[in-house]
Amino acid sequence: MIKLVLSCFFAVCLLISCNSQTEENSQARLVGGPCEGCEAVFEFGNQPLSAVDTLPDFDSRADQIKISGVIYNPDGKTPAKDVILYIYHTDENGIYTPGENATGWERRHGYNRAWLKTGADGKYAFYTIRPGVYPDRRQAAHIHPTILEPNGNYYWLEDYYFEGDSLLTKEQLTPKRPRGGTRGVLSLRQQGSLWLAERDFVLGENIPNQ
Repeated sequence: MIKLVLSCFFAVCLLISCNSQTEENSQARLVGGPCEGCEAVFEFGNQPLSAVDTLPDFDSRADQIKISGVIYNPDGKTPAKDVILYIYHTDENGIYTPGENATGWERRHGYNRAWLKTGADGKYAFYTIRPGVYPDRRQAAHIHPTILEPNGNYYWLEDYYFEGDSLLTKEQLTPKRPRGGTRGVLSLRQQGSLWLAERDFVLGENIPNQ
């Protein structure tokens, strides 16, 4: 009898969770042009989100970085609350390695990914490693960000890049209309064994069809 009651309880919880996630996704609208994989911004499921997170490979090597910033409302001054920032990147070998039993977009984006949610101050921060360059060295090392606004709009932003990377292009170094309002090239400064960088965003800045 107890097992039956518990089974019913967990089934109800799962149903409520699924309905909540479905409702959230039904209000979503992709803006700013096509984006393969941007729907991964919804794959946090039921995990509680905070403004600070640590990616899996952070403790795996010495080249550790902390990236932080503030996400602002379209006025560029007021911090934006309840914004979800999804990030993912390669491992140190430049591969998007999936975790064991990976599902969804983790199979393409790899296990080095996280979801951050801003508080009233609009701040976010994540700890990770400097990602490796693709083995064919086609692109500079980068971290992919996707934004989900509280109103359901979601879109991709300029990648995070790293100053001094010889593979950076002119467009990456000096973008004319950077999505989110800021260029993606980060200037790292060392603090002990940690490398620090900051990058702010403005919701909707240079994002078409908002």
